[in-house]
Amino acid sequence: MPVRQVKNYRWIIVSLLFFATTINYVDRQIIGLLKPLLEVEFNWSETDFARIVMAFTAAYAAGLLLMGRVIDRIGTKLGYAVIITFWSIAGMAHSMARTVLHFCMARIGLGLGESGNFPAGMKVISEWFPKKEKGLVTGIFNSGTSVGVVVALLIVPFILRHYGWHGVFLITGASGFAWLVFWLVFYDIPSRQKRLSRAEYSLIVNGRQYEAIKSDSGKSLKWYKLFTLRQTWALITGKGLIDPIFWFFLFWLPSYFSSAYKLDLTKPSPELMIIYGATTLGSIGGGYFSSFLIKKGWGVLKARKGSLLLFAFLELTILLARYASAAWMAVAIIGLAVAVHQAWATNIFTIASDIFPVEAVGSVVGIAGMAGAIGGILFPILVGHLLDAYKAAGNLTGGYNMLFTICGLTYLTAWTIIHLLTRKHSEVKLNELL
Repeated sequence: MPVRQVKNYRWIIVSLLFFATTINYVDRQIIGLLKPLLEVEFNWSETDFARIVMAFTAAYAAGLLLMGRVIDRIGTKLGYAVIITFWSIAGMAHSMARTVLHFCMARIGLGLGESGNFPAGMKVISEWFPKKEKGLVTGIFNSGTSVGVVVALLIVPFILRHYGWHGVFLITGASGFAWLVFWLVFYDIPSRQKRLSRAEYSLIVNGRQYEAIKSDSGKSLKWYKLFTLRQTWALITGKGLIDPIFWFFLFWLPSYFSSAYKLDLTKPSPELMIIYGATTLGSIGGGYFSSFLIKKGWGVLKARKGSLLLFAFLELTILLARYASAAWMAVAIIGLAVAVHQAWATNIFTIASDIFPVEAVGSVVGIAGMAGAIGGILFPILVGHLLDAYKAAGNLTGGYNMLFTICGLTYLTAWTIIHLLTRKHSEVKLNELL
């Protein structure tokens, strides 16, 4: 029986990516939401929690370095199935943890599995979308990070009240297996997807910036050559300096609002929902904005870097957080900051698929993501010690204000380095990597 073709099937694909990313961020956000409860039950210090965060980020960094290569080799269909199975099992394993070491071990498993999401997702986008749509599509895909946090804010208090913190980890971890069924049924690369019409297949292939060209000599991509390119180091900068800031927002904002504004995290929090919900607008809006500039005639890289510069200036508004005298003032300031961060993140991901051939996208996103995760390992050390010091002095909020200042000034620094590295070097040809 012939398979029925579906119009605009590529948008079904991006919806699968969106939901995978949503689940990914629900699973990783839970530890931050349960922090006030778990630190009382297990007598954690801020440094203990920082170690748990670092365990995840260290595994995430190592996994990114590996997963990008693996997904480029085994393909996106099998690759995504493997990683979501792995991280879902690790998420459920948190329910059995009783000590800081146990939680660190569970976070290591979660980090290794979740590290494959962005290399796999960006490779799927390179395979399925023409370059004029990549910015918007990457924004939709990346917005799952924001929606996942909001979903966690909605469901965690409910599950916590009825099933305890063990049930939170078990139920949310199991959601990945439901997604896996849809992935196996509906996904394949365009050349093998029977539900894809000829017209849409032509649109996808003709609109790519790079064709999936194979070397006549049978040579395979030399992964180490990516490290010899300025373009790779530009992406490493864009992720390495900036990702730790979002991880700080992700893992410490609930605790910040709990300590500074007495937010009860056992109940749904409108304040945090609005902040993390704003990141969805930033993610999609950031991708749309750079794509809009391209449609207006800007060069692809010029449009992406111009967008990044604008976002770097907007991010300076986080410096105003120290002057917030009420919770909703902090919501407005921090909400804008995290939205702008996601606009930045979307364009960094899109640059990878703009300037690298599709055969290398998974690897280069993995390398750049690894840099972000390494930053995520180091930054919590500063966060933990700084907050413990300010807490001992009776001024925990002052510690957060210092961290907000550091965050705000980092984006312009990152943009300057990216611009210098890509000023005379843009597109990477496949033969440069063989």
